[in-house]
Amino acid sequence: MNVYRIGFLVNPIAGMGGRVGLKGTDGHAYKLALARGAQPESPQRALQFLNEVNAEGFQILAAPGIMGADIVFKSKHKERLAEIVGEIGAVTTADDTRRIARLMLEKGIDLLVFVGGDGTARDVLDAIDQAVPVIGVPSGVKMYSSVFAVNPRAAAGLLEAFLRGEAAIVEREVLDIDEEAFRRDELVIRLYGYLKTVFHQEMTQEGKTLFSGIHEEENKEAIARYVVENMSQDTVYVLGPGSTVKAIAKALGLEYTLLGVDVVLNGRLLYKDAWEAHLLKLLQDYGNVKVIVTPIGGQGFIFGRGNQQLSPRFLSRIDKKDIIIVSTESKIRSLECLRVDTGDPAVDQRLRGYYKVIVDYNRYLVMKVV
Repeated sequence: MNVYRIGFLVNPIAGMGGRVGLKGTDGHAYKLALARGAQPESPQRALQFLNEVNAEGFQILAAPGIMGADIVFKSKHKERLAEIVGEIGAVTTADDTRRIARLMLEKGIDLLVFVGGDGTARDVLDAIDQAVPVIGVPSGVKMYSSVFAVNPRAAAGLLEAFLRGEAAIVEREVLDIDEEAFRRDELVIRLYGYLKTVFHQEMTQEGKTLFSGIHEEENKEAIARYVVENMSQDTVYVLGPGSTVKAIAKALGLEYTLLGVDVVLNGRLLYKDAWEAHLLKLLQDYGNVKVIVTPIGGQGFIFGRGNQQLSPRFLSRIDKKDIIIVSTESKIRSLECLRVDTGDPAVDQRLRGYYKVIVDYNRYLVMKVV
């Protein structure tokens, strides 16, 4: 039986900035995330991925310590660890990712599994280009690239398909945003290149799609008018990121963050660019809390991509009937379904089901969240 050599590499700080409202961990944001009490996200998702893999015929070449080996040792596949590749210091960097990925390539890996976000995908692209296929396990704040599985469980399914020889290998986009511009509330997306990726229609996410034009703006304004006219008094509204949602704040005449989370009560702004701690306090201080979100164009995620401030701890205490989904018609009709990937499988399961999506003034479409 053929035994495949699988590289396994984890960005241990990927996603830490999300719940604390930093929209990433590049540069100085990592230290600020720690100061706000952020906890690592990627090791848990990496472990979930490994424990979901039900296959044989592979061995693992892992990065050292928290970048891979520590997680393999905790998993059900610890006996498959063939080699620990490279060295790391007390603080890991993007240089470690690139260097270790190159070393894994030199050691003859057949496939590289990496856990992180768009920044990690860029580092992998720099290191190996298209020498071997990859599987991205999503664990960043922003994951606009189309090299990621829709969640860790789907990533395990992709690996199993690869090991059976049943997977399609395709070139997929590596996208990233300028995090400093992102923190200034500007969305600047750039195509950096392509990686060979293990692909399956239902298990691999699409890249982010932007929708624009005069009709789109008119559609957003009509949705906003309808939502504002139907807002209840003494009810807190948590407005997620995205221009469709923020048209509501604009209609109310309020300041807002396009790419952050804002909170409104009785027509006034309670929080601008809120993060998890603020939202959990809302649940203590107010009885009625509703959440308004819009799916990411091309991907369909309503939770777990770019809005991790809406954390599992927060969402577990929100009734499904208090989740309001808004979307322009062109965006929603480009999607087969909506998705959630909060990082907590139990919360994801609770959020799944059918929802009415507001697509225009007093007009709805019913969509399934999976």
